[in-house]
Amino acid sequence: MREHPFMSKQVPPQASDDDLDQLSKQELVEIVKALQAEIGRLKELLSLDSKTSSKPPSQDIIKKSEKKKSRSDTDETEPKRKPGGQPGHEGKTRIGFGRVDRIEILRQEVCPNCGGMDLAPVKVEVQQVAQLVANPIEIVEYHRHQGQCRQCGTFCAADWSEQMIPGQDLGVRLQALIGWLGNYGHMPYVKIGELLFELGQIDIGSGTLVATNQRVAQAIEPPVKQLGTWVRNEQPNVHVDETPWSVKGVKEWLWVVAHRTFCLFTAADTRSRAELEQILSSEYRGVLSSDDFSVYNGYCAAAQQKCLAHLRRHFLRLIQHPGRDNAAIGNAFVDLIDDAFDNYRQFQVSNDVTRYTDWATQFKSKLSYSLKTWIPKASATALNLLAKLRDKYDQWWYFLDHPEVPPDNNLAERSLRLAVTKRKVCGGSRSLTRFEDTASLLTVVQTCRRQERSVIDFFASALRAHIRHGNAYPSLIPLSAT
Repeated sequence: MREHPFMSKQVPPQASDDDLDQLSKQELVEIVKALQAEIGRLKELLSLDSKTSSKPPSQDIIKKSEKKKSRSDTDETEPKRKPGGQPGHEGKTRIGFGRVDRIEILRQEVCPNCGGMDLAPVKVEVQQVAQLVANPIEIVEYHRHQGQCRQCGTFCAADWSEQMIPGQDLGVRLQALIGWLGNYGHMPYVKIGELLFELGQIDIGSGTLVATNQRVAQAIEPPVKQLGTWVRNEQPNVHVDETPWSVKGVKEWLWVVAHRTFCLFTAADTRSRAELEQILSSEYRGVLSSDDFSVYNGYCAAAQQKCLAHLRRHFLRLIQHPGRDNAAIGNAFVDLIDDAFDNYRQFQVSNDVTRYTDWATQFKSKLSYSLKTWIPKASATALNLLAKLRDKYDQWWYFLDHPEVPPDNNLAERSLRLAVTKRKVCGGSRSLTRFEDTASLLTVVQTCRRQERSVIDFFASALRAHIRHGNAYPSLIPLSAT
């Protein structure tokens, strides 16, 4: 809000009674009006939550009351959702583990009634149980023999095992596990050391764990760079988002380019268009899904789909904003957006293209009618929102003609949750190098999850290739593209 000239020029920050007495009645009225407007703006900011803004749901708990709601405060007409699986949810029932490592026979040798030892077999009950073995971490001492050929005199030695790295105390898979615990399990180094002591009775210092994490990050650097190059060259449909990241107290930005088969994180200095073009190139042939942040406006992509969930929050906020017809406009467009989400979800289940096309045609007519109806009646705040919706029609409603593109940016936002959780646990990075390492490690973790691959196996394979130059690096490029 623009500060009133009387407030900025004539009234000191802590005005005395004498200062106020020198102002005219009109000047005091103007100051009161400006203060009332400022109070209204601050009240509106305090009322914002995750449903009406981009604030995360974790901040909503601050506003919740510690007192239990009385029955009169709750709406008894609304059906309450019971905890657990909902109707229609396809449950999962475990039927074994797919393998048996050991069979243990349990026999009753003596009759508990009479003490007899001749028991006739009746039946055998079978139950599979996953057990934590006594020593999940074993200490292996490798004896590498060297010799001299009696025929030609050549000195030679056996190859070291691929399960270890010469000169290092921790085996390949144990180092890969440490990488998993720190970058997917979000465990600090102290707790990782305690867990390893619980599992193997071995003491590993934090310095060794830090060096191990750096070694894993160096090992996966070639596959991550290969994925980034592939994304820039192939340019598939992607979802993009970004989140702040603290590096020695300075705000940096972690970008994510998400797809159903991969996830590419990039450490960057800013949230600017230059960073976006550095990641995806200045022109993009695929469809770019994003929120409505200004950086994405005007970016040269084949098409864009802006997130309707963000648009819905804007209209929910409009409902609470004082002004002519704001509540009516907000409710009308929230209903339209909810209708769009409901029908898109039905299409995902049924895959009925004909029904979806018919609905989309009717929806476009309803949308056009609503815009024509409300734009002439809208106040400044609502008009700004409706004009944005009208002028960027193709970017907000691209999914109506292309149902293969979802109407939201959930894929990118869900991909960022892993990074946000890690940031909350570790507080950021201590150097730009460590920040870049974190981006690479998160890329591997999320991409392997998308491709249903073992993160630990990938880390182990990358470590072997990093040490033994004859081994090929594992690839993050989706198999469907190779």
